[in-house]
Amino acid sequence: MTVEQLSASEYNPFYENYIKSVPKEISLGILFLDNLKEISALLEGLDEAKLSYRYEENKWTIAEVLQHLLDVERIFQFRALSIARREAQPLQGFDHDAYVTFSGAENRSLESIKNEFEIVRKSTSFLFDSFTNEMLKQVGQMNGSSATPRAIGFIIVGHTKHHLKILRERYSI
Repeated sequence: MTVEQLSASEYNPFYENYIKSVPKEISLGILFLDNLKEISALLEGLDEAKLSYRYEENKWTIAEVLQHLLDVERIFQFRALSIARREAQPLQGFDHDAYVTFSGAENRSLESIKNEFEIVRKSTSFLFDSFTNEMLKQVGQMNGSSATPRAIGFIIVGHTKHHLKILRERYSI
């Protein structure tokens, strides 16, 4: 399954930039693994002392950005699972700023973040591998819009790419 197979009706237009950032010809399973390699390479070159760096007052620290990526991936895993299992209740949004505020990211070590990224992403990959084609195309309600698990998978990759770009450009890592 590639991003070209998605219909715009499978996700909220808010996620369009994430979807567009995903290479069109690469399957979701490969994208998950390639994206993990990209994260791992970035983290390997990061100095632990830099975790508390923020490029501007009131912007997230590097540790907070990384924790945000982990939190969002877990939330989107849950959303994909819920929709694949035909959850009848609409899935609500969340306040990502509040999650960051109460994340405790400032207490994390670089090693713990690296390990968690690997485990969370592998978990995401296993989850999506377990879905049948029918499950991947199941439509549910997420944050006031229709969504499918397969669109959520590409959103996870695109969201990570978005923040990796910010880390490179604004945080110089």
